[in-house]
Amino acid sequence: MESGIIDFAHSFSKKINKPVSKIVENYFSELKKHDDPDLPKNLEELYGIFEGIKTPDKKGLRKLFHEKHSD
Repeated sequence: MESGIIDFAHSFSKKINKPVSKIVENYFSELKKHDDPDLPKNLEELYGIFEGIKTPDKKGLRKLFHEKHSD
């Protein structure tokens, strides 16, 4: 696993005050709700959204969300 991902996971978990294991558990719980082995539509839309760019802060996330959903 890429060390940058591990560092991000730890800093993100501290930021939201949840252990990494709980974040992963919640993610898989969402996937389990669907019988389809493909990603659920809402997760599929988010997949790769931050690839190749610095992860934005809360304000940046809101801006991206509104830009994406303003059509």
